[in-house]
Amino acid sequence: QVQLVESGGGLVQAGGSLRLSCAASGSIVSISAMGWYRQATGKQREWVAIINTGGVTNYADSVRGRFTISRDNAKNTVYLQMNNLKPEDTAVYYCNAVVKVVFDHLAKTYWGQGTQVTVSS
Repeated sequence: QVQLVESGGGLVQAGGSLRLSCAASGSIVSISAMGWYRQATGKQREWVAIINTGGVTNYADSVRGRFTISRDNAKNTVYLQMNNLKPEDTAVYYCNAVVKVVFDHLAKTYWGQGTQVTVSS
């Protein structure tokens, strides 16, 4: 019913920048929180950033001051601007969204398929 499609990953040198996008589509009535997670090889998935409908944001300590999350409610899209990237930021980045769909009164969390970010030293 809902698809989240990420884009914008790639290979960048340390100190560089990337901007990730995640667009939600489907039978969407409303989206509340949207966020980003990441999973490095051999590690558990970890939370990176979150933004609510009103634009209030929060970040993991490891990315605060370097990453910025934003959203375009009209486009059902969330972004992650990543600056001053470090090799330890290398991971698959996943977006998620808490979505209410048509004919379902319960909001559910949906995930994207992930996009690879690789930071070389």
